[in-house]
Amino acid sequence: MFKLTICLLAALLVAYVHADHIDKDATILSEKNDPADAEGNYANSFESSNGIQTQEAGNANGATGSYSYTSPEGERIEVTYVADENGFQPRGAHLPTPPPIPEAIIRALEYIAAHPPAQE
Repeated sequence: MFKLTICLLAALLVAYVHADHIDKDATILSEKNDPADAEGNYANSFESSNGIQTQEAGNANGATGSYSYTSPEGERIEVTYVADENGFQPRGAHLPTPPPIPEAIIRALEYIAAHPPAQE
């Protein structure tokens, strides 16, 4: 889990370095790092003057966190996530979502479930 945190922070740092729209003179406003205790619980957070923020807390079973920044178009991007036995599960208004299932397909699936094929 700690490696996931390091990778996430590294990715944010790379994005920060290569982004032209971000203030290159940004300063760190706050930084907190609570290393893992005997049970594996840890927490860290970071905020810079150009609006980049990240925070995460977790243990050996998983982690929860969030990060936010301003896109090149000026839109505020905010992501919250859970990383556990089910993998990395991000949530954010800017992330794509699947279209709704058409009503006819829902009815067909219900019919199939109610009328399974006969076993020979």
